[in-house]
Amino acid sequence: MTDLRTEPAQPASTPTATTPPEYMRAARYHRVGDPFQIDVVETPRPRPTDVLVQVKACGLVPNTSNSLNPPPMVQAPALPAIYGLDPAGVVVEVGSLVYGFEVGDRVYVNPLRYCGSCPHCRKGNVLACDYATLNGYFGTGPKSARMLRDYPHGGYAEYLAAPHYSLVKLPDRVSFETAARWGYLGTAYSGLRRAGVDMSTTVLINGVSGTLGLGATLFALALGAPMILGVGRDAERLERVKALAPDRIHVHATTDSRSIEDWVRKMTDGIGADVVIDALPAGTRVAVFSAAAAALARGGTHVNIGGILEDVTMSPPRIMTSNQTYMGSFWFTTAEGQEMADLAASGTVDLGVLEHEIYGLEDINTAMTTLAAGERDGGFSNFVISP
Repeated sequence: MTDLRTEPAQPASTPTATTPPEYMRAARYHRVGDPFQIDVVETPRPRPTDVLVQVKACGLVPNTSNSLNPPPMVQAPALPAIYGLDPAGVVVEVGSLVYGFEVGDRVYVNPLRYCGSCPHCRKGNVLACDYATLNGYFGTGPKSARMLRDYPHGGYAEYLAAPHYSLVKLPDRVSFETAARWGYLGTAYSGLRRAGVDMSTTVLINGVSGTLGLGATLFALALGAPMILGVGRDAERLERVKALAPDRIHVHATTDSRSIEDWVRKMTDGIGADVVIDALPAGTRVAVFSAAAAALARGGTHVNIGGILEDVTMSPPRIMTSNQTYMGSFWFTTAEGQEMADLAASGTVDLGVLEHEIYGLEDINTAMTTLAAGERDGGFSNFVISP
């Protein structure tokens, strides 16, 4: 673990289980293009169905810089804003209508917010809620502006208030720094689950050594996939991925003269991959997306969790006659987040490969610059802000 923190300034008062400080430090984003500022703001108060969490770690994801100036299809929070997508910490105050959580519980806070009352929410499809919002990031629903106002505090602060439905209880063997990666891990895990990955599934992961791709690999192993085919650019990182399970993971560099489809079909006796997980980062050529999609087996499922923003040409007749399914998977539910924690608690998934690079709250701009410069070891690097 690499710890790049400088000693943070101490809060004005030391919190206890019943008396959190009146004020806290927070990294706030005031204007597009400007750096974060460290401000002293009021500590949020939990409502009856909320808890107050003292943040111990919050992920700094590769897409953070893009989220600060989001595309038109999402709703940005009002500035100045406290960002921070993946907070983990300790419950220090519990609302009067919260059941099952107590002061002192170690938790990950799923940033997904939703109304709980609409037809989509009542069916469990909370990501389709009109109020759907990723707290500390942006809103995805047409009514998410209200949710952004109701829950304005992300994880780049010393405390945040969160609804009890968002909490994942963390086992002792999952550190706060590892939990700060739960969002990208969960996105991959949910995609695998939706595709039905199990002990009989051949999985092709496009972008296998990136932040999303590595998570998909770890949980595909945990779900029992006997063959994982990974595609990426960096030959050295590909070999690191393969070393996680040499008998089950096979890798292919995009610089290889063979096409992805030819390689996959050779590895699967001409059948193709049962499931294709596209985990490509933003800015990747559409041709790389299409090349992996072409390796999907008849009856297979393609799940897009990556950052391709351009339109892709598809063949409806081929999809129909091959009985294939194409879907997107954007985030994950708190229930899935708890399943991940349980898999980690039992040792079924090994998250020890993550290399934590920890920055104090006051060093967030340095962390942003380092991340934007590409100074990381692909998906193995885990950038964390520790307030």
